[in-house]
Amino acid sequence: MAEECLLVGDIGGTNARFALANHTHPGYREVLELKCADFATAADAIRHYLSTVGAPAPDAVCLAAAGPLIDGSINVTNNHWRVASEALAQDFDVDAIRLLNDFEAIAYSIPFLAVDERRVVGAQQGVSLANRSFNVAILGPGTGLGVAGLIGRGGALVPVTGEGGHVGFAPESTRQSQILEVLRRRYERVSAERLVAGSGIMNIFGALAEIRGEHADAIDAAGIFAAARDHGSDLALETTREFFEILGQVAGDLALTLGANDGVYIAGGIAKRYPDMLMDGRFRAAFERKGRHRHIMERVPTYLITHKQPGLLGAAYSVLELASSGVSS
Repeated sequence: MAEECLLVGDIGGTNARFALANHTHPGYREVLELKCADFATAADAIRHYLSTVGAPAPDAVCLAAAGPLIDGSINVTNNHWRVASEALAQDFDVDAIRLLNDFEAIAYSIPFLAVDERRVVGAQQGVSLANRSFNVAILGPGTGLGVAGLIGRGGALVPVTGEGGHVGFAPESTRQSQILEVLRRRYERVSAERLVAGSGIMNIFGALAEIRGEHADAIDAAGIFAAARDHGSDLALETTREFFEILGQVAGDLALTLGANDGVYIAGGIAKRYPDMLMDGRFRAAFERKGRHRHIMERVPTYLITHKQPGLLGAAYSVLELASSGVSS
């Protein structure tokens, strides 16, 4: 009897990655990354993927996508695709379909990360989540600020999802209060994502230039990070330091909110591309700086996820569950 075809995907604003999930443990193979702009729909991209790798029609599908899951569909952020369970079921004649928010998929990956697929940020020792109950949190600055949690109880994994990147920004220094005042003139409401994201670092850069009374040419996030890394701009260096300090503050707030005493995991492309800036101490100091609860925060480990595709790993876990239950969700 032929093995079931378990299809997984991780769809972002620019690229979509597809793979075939393992049947015995969370994992995947035959990864292919496609440009979303090259395909009218997700179904077209999936057909191309299956044809390219020589796979049959899928028996179960789990797709993670950037955007909120509402009534069985996701309108992908910064993308023209709408991913809908009902349409996929018709397109591929498959009943077992599960859609996940992209950070929900990353959350599912956390218990399956190998030691060398996460890097401890700070002096704390990493802890194993195997064979015990746990609460962890995940956040990641990229195009936006993704947030999720994961609860482990009795071998079951329960994700906690929402739009936590849109909580209000709370300044913790005079400089941050000045930045907030500048941004309030631009936006009706200043959320954490207005500072802790790719566009967020550009907001910080522009606000600091105004505060310092300096003229600053328009520059994108990559240019700001490059100028800071190469010590080519004091303004860029101050910007990146504020960025990672604020990321630490937001991560600490999330840990307190979710009771994530077993760890906070940093995902997303920005932190992975600039790990030395994350590790320089400002992030961790801001994470622990929670007043009367500092003694709690000092015990909570923080990690940078270094796994190449944690979204696919989480989707691979989820599609295994789906295939075993046969219930679409």
